[in-house]
Amino acid sequence: MSQQVATIDPTTPTVRDIDANTPLTSISGSEKAAIVLLALGQEHGRAVWAAFDDDEVRRISIAMSRLGKVSPEIVEQLLGQYIMELGKAGALVGNFENTERLLVQFLPEDRVNAIMEEIRGPAGRTMWEKLSNVQEDVLANYLKNEYPQTIAVVLSKIRAEHASRVLSILPEELALDVVARMLRMESIQKDILDKIEQTLRIEFMANLSQTRRRDAHELMADIFNNFDRQTESRFLTALEEDNREAADRIKQLMFTFDDLGRLDAAGMQTLMRSVDKDKLAIALKGASEKMRDFFMENMSQRAAKMLQEDMDVLGPVRLKDVDEAQGRMVNMAKDLAARGEIQISKKGGEDEMVY
Repeated sequence: MSQQVATIDPTTPTVRDIDANTPLTSISGSEKAAIVLLALGQEHGRAVWAAFDDDEVRRISIAMSRLGKVSPEIVEQLLGQYIMELGKAGALVGNFENTERLLVQFLPEDRVNAIMEEIRGPAGRTMWEKLSNVQEDVLANYLKNEYPQTIAVVLSKIRAEHASRVLSILPEELALDVVARMLRMESIQKDILDKIEQTLRIEFMANLSQTRRRDAHELMADIFNNFDRQTESRFLTALEEDNREAADRIKQLMFTFDDLGRLDAAGMQTLMRSVDKDKLAIALKGASEKMRDFFMENMSQRAAKMLQEDMDVLGPVRLKDVDEAQGRMVNMAKDLAARGEIQISKKGGEDEMVY
């Protein structure tokens, strides 16, 4: 940013309004810096101000004092441009070490350790989802030293395809014992399940997180999943122009509302029983015609008619409310899939399953 604040014209008018039609090329470096810092605010901008020397502070302060109204469109463009330029310039190095070094400055050590363990560990919302993303040979190597009953519980909770690969790596005698126990297994008491989860978290995941580096595309897919639709579209479009391969990889890893269209009939019925009907109406209000039809086809005629009436009564709905309702449904689907209550086929193939 310091390279953008080299000059400021002393003849600049006292107040300069910058509307949406103002070309970015007509905004000086000092003005751009001033706008970005105003957008960051006191809390988030403090560290940036501290990095400037006295001359830079003076120049940006002068530019800031001469700014009038700045349109939201210009602010958004400048923030987006600044982020893209930082990425191209390679001026920042984001890695686990730098992240940890930054966090310890304002968070307690135990919380930093927990956060770093989480982001270094395998992706997933639950322990079982995380285990399903651990390489099968790594998981098998850990489980072979556990009691057969514990192994049976773990394999019964992760994806079937992943469990099969882990089972095939275990010593044959142990694997057959585990199979026999899984066949006899009844419902597992919650306290036993909680104890196994805690053991896995302390003894396995904590050690795994010290060595495993989470794929950057997985991390970005999680981040993009939490964007609202307009922000997601804007960043994906920009990324496609800059790095098509990375954009395609992120899109493959993302799980969106439209991906619910890959649920089978039984899975859709389970999901709809778990979703608040008011939220469903709001979510479908902003959905594509294809997704609306998909949901309607999995309902009785009476239920579909009532849902359509609910949608009609809603009238115009804020995009923010639609995004929130759809996000809740996506999270609900993930939770149900993690518990093995529904199955969602992968984008890349009909035979593979996620969660």
